[in-house]
Amino acid sequence: MSETQPDQNARHAEKMKKIKAARDRLMETKTEEKGLIMVHTGPGKGKSSSGFGMIMRCIAHEMPVAVVQFIKGNWATGERDFLKTHFPDEVKFHVSGEGFTWETQDRERDIAKAQAGWELAKQLIRDPANRFVMLDEINIALRNDYLDIDDVVDFLLTEKPDMTHVLLTGRNAKPELIEAADLVTEMTLLKHPFRDGIKAQAGVEF
Repeated sequence: MSETQPDQNARHAEKMKKIKAARDRLMETKTEEKGLIMVHTGPGKGKSSSGFGMIMRCIAHEMPVAVVQFIKGNWATGERDFLKTHFPDEVKFHVSGEGFTWETQDRERDIAKAQAGWELAKQLIRDPANRFVMLDEINIALRNDYLDIDDVVDFLLTEKPDMTHVLLTGRNAKPELIEAADLVTEMTLLKHPFRDGIKAQAGVEF
């Protein structure tokens, strides 16, 4: 005899009741709050975009934010223009790099810019008024050894204020950073229109 719709609904309700009870018990054990070290990495799109989504949340919660963009330079992006135009008081936005390495073609200058950006980032992180600091594409600077990974990890673990969240984005995050982080998300790549000859487009990639 097949199950009737009312029987299916009753069985579903009972199942959800048990899941909720288990979930409630689990949530009762999650009481601590702390500033997180977070990493967005991987070959897929969306690492920086996700970070800017988190910045929107911070603005909604009246949490002051700071951004230091490594590598990207003066490449005009919608998120930077939007935040600078509409939320200049809520978000301190700084550009450190001068462009991708194949554009600058000057390693010493790239290193100097990255190190200057890191010094600025440390100041912003040390300031407890900044509740969320995004270091956009810093993983690229670390991968290219423009910055010392041990110095970055040691600073985050020993000098970051307890309630400050720091997000580090970019491909190829170093193992030392992944080990030190509280939350690591890897974006995977399944398909990309660039492979079909489609260029980066406004609203999608910048």
